[in-house]
Amino acid sequence: MQTTPFGTVLALWGAGLGAAAQYAKVSVIFDQLPTIYPDAGASLGFIVSLVGMVGIVLGVAAGLLVARIRYRRALLWALWVGAGVSLLEALLPPLPLMLGLRALEGMSHLLIVVAAPTLIAQISADRHRGLTLTLWSTFFGVAFTILVFGGLPLVEAQGISALFLAHGIWMAAFALILGLTLKPLGLAPPTERLTLAGLLQDHLAIYRSPRMAAPAAGWLFYTFCFLATLTVLPPFMPDESRAMVLGVMPLTSILVSMTLGVGLLRVITAIQVIQLGFGLTILSLIWLLMAPGGPAACLAWASAVGLVQGASFAAVPELNTTAETQARANGAMAQMGNLGNTLGTPALLAIMGLSGYAGLIWTTIVVFAGGILIHLWMAQRRKRIAY
Repeated sequence: MQTTPFGTVLALWGAGLGAAAQYAKVSVIFDQLPTIYPDAGASLGFIVSLVGMVGIVLGVAAGLLVARIRYRRALLWALWVGAGVSLLEALLPPLPLMLGLRALEGMSHLLIVVAAPTLIAQISADRHRGLTLTLWSTFFGVAFTILVFGGLPLVEAQGISALFLAHGIWMAAFALILGLTLKPLGLAPPTERLTLAGLLQDHLAIYRSPRMAAPAAGWLFYTFCFLATLTVLPPFMPDESRAMVLGVMPLTSILVSMTLGVGLLRVITAIQVIQLGFGLTILSLIWLLMAPGGPAACLAWASAVGLVQGASFAAVPELNTTAETQARANGAMAQMGNLGNTLGTPALLAIMGLSGYAGLIWTTIVVFAGGILIHLWMAQRRKRIAY
């Protein structure tokens, strides 16, 4: 590509905001759900976690499926299904049906987060790809911010159903916009049949490849700590600045990713930016060890992880040149990201319960050091293995 259709890129990012909202719309109103499902008990947690569980099980399968049914078609189907599911959720059905809808929504979410970044990478000019994929990497943080500052007031004024209804309209709107503006890539689909045995072989092939697996491997270390740290750190922050720092931290990550991160991608590789981000994160964690919950140290941590966030998505097309291998790599990222998000918070809470704040910080230092080491290992393997 010589030019980049930025309008289409923004529309794909808008679809990503809708995909992130499939998580966030339930997370931000989770404390209100017991009033709707008073007898649900612990099973209520599945309303949030089912979307991630689908990603853990079917992440790589989604990458293979998207390559077969074509990227544009998969994205549009996923958006329309997501819109319909959200409109049904607005009816606040009985819990078993709601859980079934959330599982279906998990598949919609998965197809979007695999197809959209693959499409962005394919339609972006080489000189713009770092910018466009860094923009894509902000979709979770931006969506959560929108739902906190816009979604919660809507719920307060109109009720929970209004939030699900608004989300369904958003998904349908971007399905229409992208249906009119997004052109097929014109690539031939894979010829081999999708079978269970073939799926298992493809899993092995992806995770054995130091090119397809590398972004996902680093992403696992990042996601294991990111949401978990945002969850467990607040009690250690000063009361008078806690709300402000928590609100600013995700925005700081986005700002650094879109400015410094994009600039660095023009002079060094995405993998090097990721490793730099992990290294700076370790330094910020040492600062947090010396100044527990310190606002400046918290913002330094958010700035450092912002570099990892954007560069991880930029690493996919940097290491994988075809749409099919990019879709596989994005499927692996979705799988490892959901695994990290699911395991990180309970693991860090358990460690903090056993060894306190210092144990929490040292554990995250070790995890981020692991992120550096996994990328060093993958880089050495790429020197020996073509793919």
